[in-house]
Amino acid sequence: MSIPRLTFLRSFCKFGNLKLLRRYSSQNLINLSDPAIQTYLKHLIIEHDNLHTKSRKSIEETKRLHEIKPIVNVLEQRIALFDSIESLKELNKRDGKDEEIKKMIKEEAQIYLSRIKEVDSDLQSILLEPNLSEGGVMIEVTAGAGGQEAMLFAKELFDLYQEYSKYKNWQVDIASVEKSDIGGIRKGSLLVHGLGVPELMRIEAGVHRVQRIPVTEKGGRIHTSTVSVAVLPLATEVQVEIPDKDLSIETKRASGAGGQHVNTTDSAVRITHIPTGTVVECQEGRSQIKNRQIALQKLRSLLLQKQEEEQSSKINKERKSQIGSSNRNEKIRTYNYPQDRVTEHREGGGTTHSLKTFMEGGEQLETLQESLLRHQRYQAVMAEISDFIARYKAETSGQN
Repeated sequence: MSIPRLTFLRSFCKFGNLKLLRRYSSQNLINLSDPAIQTYLKHLIIEHDNLHTKSRKSIEETKRLHEIKPIVNVLEQRIALFDSIESLKELNKRDGKDEEIKKMIKEEAQIYLSRIKEVDSDLQSILLEPNLSEGGVMIEVTAGAGGQEAMLFAKELFDLYQEYSKYKNWQVDIASVEKSDIGGIRKGSLLVHGLGVPELMRIEAGVHRVQRIPVTEKGGRIHTSTVSVAVLPLATEVQVEIPDKDLSIETKRASGAGGQHVNTTDSAVRITHIPTGTVVECQEGRSQIKNRQIALQKLRSLLLQKQEEEQSSKINKERKSQIGSSNRNEKIRTYNYPQDRVTEHREGGGTTHSLKTFMEGGEQLETLQESLLRHQRYQAVMAEISDFIARYKAETSGQN
């Protein structure tokens, strides 16, 4: 390790007792001048150097090195800039009487200071950037309190997620839809797969509340109804292997409302998992092969859910925490049509206007989800720093 690098690391530790992490502003910015934060960043540099020089690394160590490398790269730019400023200070001491040189030194120092601000901004972004992964989820949209009005909004929310998936270039398949009498849905399932799907769509889990005058009541009063959204991870063949002997597969003609046939081929698929009695259907596509693939994917996800419930009931608790009991007070987001606004009730959210545009499933929903993810990331980083500082204090106090 170079001498300037050691000097920089020592500067991180020039403080007495570690301060408690203070509450930060609503913008969720990390206070880089906080001694506790500086100690944590110093620790990351040392951890990176140790991992980088290690000849044999475990899978976890390789993953950790990949995780902290972007942070350390920016910190190294910071080191170089501070070294340059120190060099200017030394030059100013030697040639302090030459006004022309002093002016040049001052101008160059301003350039370095300005660059430090840019680097600090980059560091904030890297520390708080959500980690997006490639994967899939099953989204279940279920009408809650509010009768037909809830079913109508469930259909709108269902359509919103389809359009948003297209906007994000994700693969989306309709797994099942239970339609209501006047054009809404009682329940619908979507299978969505792509980059960022697990993280972004997990944001949508919970109770969505809509406030508007029902289309069935011209000039009536504002009606409040709810729709529940559950988001479950998609199971893979590796996670859930289903022998053919455990399946009973039936095909039939797909039918629409009132039992009318929507096509003349046996494209609808109904699969029963014999050991558990779990039944899934798919008739949304015209291809029997595609409907079978979608039904099997949904079945795997449901069986994975059952397996995990039997082991720890974790998924069941997660679903309950996501959708609650559809009570009007247990909401994550409110769609207020008379006031033309969408209000996100969780920390990191806010209010956005132009509800019609929001329901088209484009940039507004993307911006909201990313804001919530950044807030979650901020909380996770601050928790990690707090844990590190607690361990650091325990270790250093034991050495004294």
